Amino acid sequence: MKKFVLIAALAALAACSQKAEESKETAAAPAEAAAPAPAAATDSGTQPGTYDVKMADGTTASTTINADGTYVDTDAKGKEIKGQYATHDGKDCFDPDGDEMGMCWAVTKPGADGSFTATADDGTVVTVAPKKK
Repeated sequence: MKKFVLIAALAALAACSQKAEESKETAAAPAEAAAPAPAAATDSGTQPGTYDVKMADGTTASTTINADGTYVDTDAKGKEIKGQYATHDGKDCFDPDGDEMGMCWAVTKPGADGSFTATADDGTVVTVAPKKK
């Protein structure tokens, strides 16, 4: 067993030294070969954070978008819905089940105060603003 652990440790060490050598070769490549990648066309621009959401009928809720791709919606009564968040084709998509993208929202460019409108695939329109602290 000790030999197996020693062999595994040596293999890991060897793999690390190969990666270091590859990194040196990559670093020596000419600068023009490393062109910047174009911005992703599927990013809606919505940043992680907490937002106040106002529906057309005047009811309100809040949505917290986390950097790890999750979200939490909280209605005016405090009920929470959790799920997965992602951007797809420039839209913000929310899936309360976490297994596939659910409703997607096209967002407008934020105004000076950071607020924007979002229109769901079904035509529902909401006003969204960063939560004031």
